[in-house]
Amino acid sequence: MTKPVTRTDIAFPFRADRRGRTAHADHGEHVHDLVEQLLFTSPGERVMRPDFGCGLLDLVFAPNSPELISTLELSVQASLQRWLGDLIDVEALDVVSEDHVVRVYLSYVVRATGARREDVFEGRGAA
Repeated sequence: MTKPVTRTDIAFPFRADRRGRTAHADHGEHVHDLVEQLLFTSPGERVMRPDFGCGLLDLVFAPNSPELISTLELSVQASLQRWLGDLIDVEALDVVSEDHVVRVYLSYVVRATGARREDVFEGRGAA
């Protein structure tokens, strides 16, 4: 009888574990880390992928309005589909911007496992 293979991926942010080796995360946590990287990376920040990211933190200090939130939600949805569409299915998305903080409430299914996740991602603008 064969044992099922447990998949592990490199943890984000990159760090050493208690043994001094590269820290790993299970697949669900790795996908969570990928979503976080996508949300808080500004387009132009990655050298070989200048269009990667959502640029949410660029809008932390922008005047809050329903139009801005709708635009952000569409931008985030499009980025998630483009960059992580092979890993997740987005079920619900809500972007809230208040007091120099952007929160993204995201419900999604990890395709590889079928696990449903509800995560909150928070980014703060540099003061």
